[in-house]
Amino acid sequence: MLGRALTGAALAATVVTALALAGCSAGTTGAAGASAQVVSASVAVTPPAGAPATPSPTPTAAPAPKVTHATVASTVEIPFGTDTTDDPSRAVGESAVVAAGRNGTRTQVWDVASLDGVETGRTLVSESTTAEPVTEVTAVGTKQPAPAPVPVAEDQAADEQSGGAGCDPNYEGACVPIDSDVDCAGGKGNGPSYVEGPVRVVGEDIYGLDGNDNDGIGCE
Repeated sequence: MLGRALTGAALAATVVTALALAGCSAGTTGAAGASAQVVSASVAVTPPAGAPATPSPTPTAAPAPKVTHATVASTVEIPFGTDTTDDPSRAVGESAVVAAGRNGTRTQVWDVASLDGVETGRTLVSESTTAEPVTEVTAVGTKQPAPAPVPVAEDQAADEQSGGAGCDPNYEGACVPIDSDVDCAGGKGNGPSYVEGPVRVVGEDIYGLDGNDNDGIGCE
């Protein structure tokens, strides 16, 4: 009971005192020459049962990685398209831009994930068109060139001038109309048809245009 009631320091003091008293009794030689022995002792003090042990230092934990999210908006271009239209006022092979094209824009919103300040990924949250693109229009000519004039034989041209009645094949150089009678224009004949000479007789001079000289040329 005494050992449990005393603390470690009190127990040590009690032991030292007991040893000193024992030494004095055993070592006394006389009244005049009394001497005393010094006794030293070491006492190991065991802490009482249930006393808490000295705590060990707690190690410092490493900081946990920091994950953050941020909302970022970006703008991208929408390329414009092209189209063509026929233009009958322009010659074939000609073209011109009649409506200039313009790119549109689209706004995208992203969720950006980062680990300790370093981006690790992003997710598209939404997107919307902020400006529609404008189509470029090019006019392409479709007008065909005028046909080149076709050379017309002199007899055919004279026939057309005479109203298309036809030319007598007995004459060349001018169209001698096919009629009941043909006289040289500016002469004394009474028609009903006339021809501007000279004309060359290549067949039978059925209208007597060669006159009396019979040189094969009429209406000279």
